[in-house]
Amino acid sequence: MVNYIIRRLLMVPLLLFGVTVLIFLMLQVLSPVERSALYVRDIPRNERVLEGIIKRYGLDQPVHIQYWKWLMGTIDPQTGDRQGGILRGEFGYSRTASQPVAEMLARRFPASLELALLAVIPVIAGGILLGVVGAVNHNKPLDQFVRIFGIVGWSFPDFVFGLLLLMLFYANLGWFPPGRISDWANQIVQSPEFHNYTQLITIDSLLNLRFDIFWDALRHLIMPVITLAYLWWALTLRVTRSSMLETLRQDYITTARAKGLSERTVIRRHALPNGLMPVITLGGNTVVGLLSGVVIVETVYNYPGIGSAAADAAVNLDVITVLAFVLLNGFILVMANLIVDILYAYIDPRVRLD
Repeated sequence: MVNYIIRRLLMVPLLLFGVTVLIFLMLQVLSPVERSALYVRDIPRNERVLEGIIKRYGLDQPVHIQYWKWLMGTIDPQTGDRQGGILRGEFGYSRTASQPVAEMLARRFPASLELALLAVIPVIAGGILLGVVGAVNHNKPLDQFVRIFGIVGWSFPDFVFGLLLLMLFYANLGWFPPGRISDWANQIVQSPEFHNYTQLITIDSLLNLRFDIFWDALRHLIMPVITLAYLWWALTLRVTRSSMLETLRQDYITTARAKGLSERTVIRRHALPNGLMPVITLGGNTVVGLLSGVVIVETVYNYPGIGSAAADAAVNLDVITVLAFVLLNGFILVMANLIVDILYAYIDPRVRLD
């Protein structure tokens, strides 16, 4: 088990290196003039100034030298200070947010993380529960309902589903407003008396014993969470159902039933642990999918997370901000797959021999 985890940990730097190479090659599609936006807020119109920026930061140098400087930054010949470098946490300047990309990500990421974490709960719990129920009641009316629910959920565009919820529960009923929090609650959250321990409003409001702010934040999260979770809920349901159906046909399940075990015991102790293996594999992609899906959901609900920032950057051709979002997603994907591999080895001893 330990050797398996060590091997997986040793692969992480190689995977992250591959991610940075791919993203840097995407950056090379831009001309040196466009890439100079990494270092200045506004691209100057004077050609001599542009040439000076390109020479100063080596944007006309060979690709491998530019890649190293992109990772580690460059030393300013005038001041001697090191500037830039994604390994130093400096991704460039976001023109759409009017601030450095790293500051923008630090300010907006907690909102997206809060949304994704709350969406994981219905995805895992609801998807697995309905998938198991459908498999156990194979070809019965309950199974037919589960199959229709999964097909509709997987086929329904999330932005259309989000707009429907917005029209029904906000425009018509006025129950769940868009945004992250109301103005009155935001004033309290930004005040010195309110302690932001985690930057997650739902958690911080409970830690501050402000249940009114917790309820307000929860009201704003209900529709985005449902919209974000619905697609992956349906996928988890379908994968769980298919895996459980295959597991229930195995010989050891027949043997367990022949021994006189109750159907509940057979499902819980024998079928479910083996049937959930593909779902665990899907879990890593689900986390990344939720964080990627926030682009559309946050745009629909005017939710101030990294997804809406990436959408604004794409509309305004702010390539630097978009590449930072892609790099963040790539890092999350690598780490999520590492966690899934470790969980897989913990649950299935056969994996440790690979």
